[in-house]
Amino acid sequence: QVQLVESGGDLVQPGGSLRLSCAASGFPFRSYYMSWYRQVPGKERELVAGISAGRHATVYGDSVKGRFTISRDDTKSSVSLQMNTLKPEDTADYFCNVFFGGRDYWGQGTQVTVSS
Repeated sequence: QVQLVESGGDLVQPGGSLRLSCAASGFPFRSYYMSWYRQVPGKERELVAGISAGRHATVYGDSVKGRFTISRDDTKSSVSLQMNTLKPEDTADYFCNVFFGGRDYWGQGTQVTVSS
């Protein structure tokens, strides 16, 4: 079965950096588009970044462009999110996502808190 396991969330000061990781299994990872989303309680889940299969083309949400970088390692079936220059408004639960077999799959999420 599809499994997505996020890690790396933490409490960090404004201006700091974090690297999130997502370990994937249960589907042919290298052939699928992978995404990171985030959600604040009471708000809709929003796309943070996505990376395609093959050419590893990337897209970013407007609020994180220039600060976050998504990457993938197809040999390890993992996708990462490097987050720099973090802001308090980046505080959220971050989720890894894949659309496979006609449905979305989500990990359990990892919490990022940006606060002094």
